[in-house]
Amino acid sequence: MEAGTIYVVGVIFIATVVRSTLGFGEALIAVPLLALRLPVAVAAPLAVLVSVTVAAVIVAQDWRRIEMRSASWLIVSALGGIPLGLLLLARVDDAVVKAILGTVIAIFALYSLTARNRLHLPHDHWGWLIGSGFCSGVLGGAYGMNGPPLAVYGALRRWSPRHFRATLQGYFLVASAVGMAGYASLGLWSAALTRYYLLSLPAAVVGIGIGRRLNHGLKGDAFLRVVHGGLIGIGLVLIVQALPR
Repeated sequence: MEAGTIYVVGVIFIATVVRSTLGFGEALIAVPLLALRLPVAVAAPLAVLVSVTVAAVIVAQDWRRIEMRSASWLIVSALGGIPLGLLLLARVDDAVVKAILGTVIAIFALYSLTARNRLHLPHDHWGWLIGSGFCSGVLGGAYGMNGPPLAVYGALRRWSPRHFRATLQGYFLVASAVGMAGYASLGLWSAALTRYYLLSLPAAVVGIGIGRRLNHGLKGDAFLRVVHGGLIGIGLVLIVQALPR
């Protein structure tokens, strides 16, 4: 196997372990790193295709742990946000959006880590007020970053690690499948994409298994601390990406 292919497989493995452990976060790992060696027209669809696979496996394993009501309204809300995301992509400077998003996510996560009385949504009734599903659709349509708003919502609901992971995958299975259909309609499902996907599949399967074990080893507050730490990292990455070059 040539060096470039080994690099791609390694990136997919790392991103899959993160995704399988936390339920989110692989997009900001996979796409930028894959784009260092692959054309974006291959890197982005490859990340989405792997996302569909990861979500399908986890949903098949843990479908009983999916919060179906939450996943359903998040998906419906996201569908409303995708058109705005596409408009955002065309009309607004992405540096501004990333700076605002990164700052909000980092502040929320820092507050959640340090506050004595953490914010808590005991049920879905008021979930629409924070707009997690809609924001996820907007960011997914514009930049392919569905995960952070969903992670914020899951943290506010205080789902267990297994419910958190499974519910987000229920969302990602639908969202990523729709995204992959869009790439295919644009003619971006190429022979190179299929080749890299098939070569990366064994690594992804191993990554899912490792992530599952790590997820099951995390309990309650420890898991939330890891999630908030991941959100702080994502927020900082977005802020750095927004800085002028």
